[in-house]
Amino acid sequence: MSDIEAFLEETAKKVDARIEKYIPRFLSEGSLLFKVLRPDYCVDFNALNRTISEPMWEFLDRGGKRWRPALFLLLYEAFGGEFVEDALDFAIIPEVVHNGTLIADDIEDSSEMRRGKPCTYRIYGLDIAVNLSQAMYFLPMIVLSDKRDRIPINVARKIYEVYIQEMMKLSIGQAIDIAWHRGLIPAEGLSEEHYLQMCAYKTGTLARMSAKMAAILTGLSDEAVERAGRFAESLGVAFQIQDDILDITGEEFARRKGGLGMDITEGKITLMVIYTLRRADEVDRRDLLRILSMHTKDESLKMKAIDIMHKCGAVEYTKNIASRLVEDGWSRIERLIPREEDRKKVKMFAEYLIQRRI
Repeated sequence: MSDIEAFLEETAKKVDARIEKYIPRFLSEGSLLFKVLRPDYCVDFNALNRTISEPMWEFLDRGGKRWRPALFLLLYEAFGGEFVEDALDFAIIPEVVHNGTLIADDIEDSSEMRRGKPCTYRIYGLDIAVNLSQAMYFLPMIVLSDKRDRIPINVARKIYEVYIQEMMKLSIGQAIDIAWHRGLIPAEGLSEEHYLQMCAYKTGTLARMSAKMAAILTGLSDEAVERAGRFAESLGVAFQIQDDILDITGEEFARRKGGLGMDITEGKITLMVIYTLRRADEVDRRDLLRILSMHTKDESLKMKAIDIMHKCGAVEYTKNIASRLVEDGWSRIERLIPREEDRKKVKMFAEYLIQRRI
């Protein structure tokens, strides 16, 4: 296990404990949530536990990299933040939201598997899964309510603004992605810049939120907050590119999603697809578009699409794009980190995200 993997594992345990502090496995009248949302009458906690706590923790207990809260902690310390244990509570905000988006994504994509198990909506039903995903967008903001007397009002306002802006971007990015894999927009007309902007909105959002919150809480200037956000955005986009690559090359990664080439089944327009459509001959281009439009589970057809992308050098090209994005992002943030040791940690973390195998 590498140092970064050990750090992620350690952070995951800490973050899960903080999530449980605010959204426990069993909600009751003594839960912190209901000290903020004080009821006037009688709350049916059994109903809430069956429809929120139980399915949420069933999903969270499947694991996940928890790299966004890890990025928050890494940057918070690198920027000179104090009282790290107290700041850790804020790290749950992007993580709970992220897991809520995964539950929603699986519904929108009609996916079957997530992290090696059936998707939440397949276990608990659409109604519970839809409401749960929406609840997970808002519930972690209880952290700010809990700390309202302990942080300056201008800091709280900035965190709220970042949260709202990033959540809007998240919805915009998801809307574009849905239009593409539904075939509402001709894939042939999409450029690399289109893909990168969609990703910046969708996958860059929660990384950007993590970094900006870390910068705000450590008292950095507005300009430095934006630079930190752009660095994290580059990590989020590069992370998604690596996800796309692993979907057609990583056996273990793909197995946890339901098999190799699930993005092909979903008709996803990835950067590799966009690049291939520019480079392939007419026959291969037509075949790739046809297979994507079929949303097929046929292994031979999926392998044909994968072979076309490999033939055009799409994997190597997109790997280079991911590396370039991270390098560009690093140039924005390097001078914000005073200690050499912290600079090395952050850079190693960034490199890990685009070199991982799972």
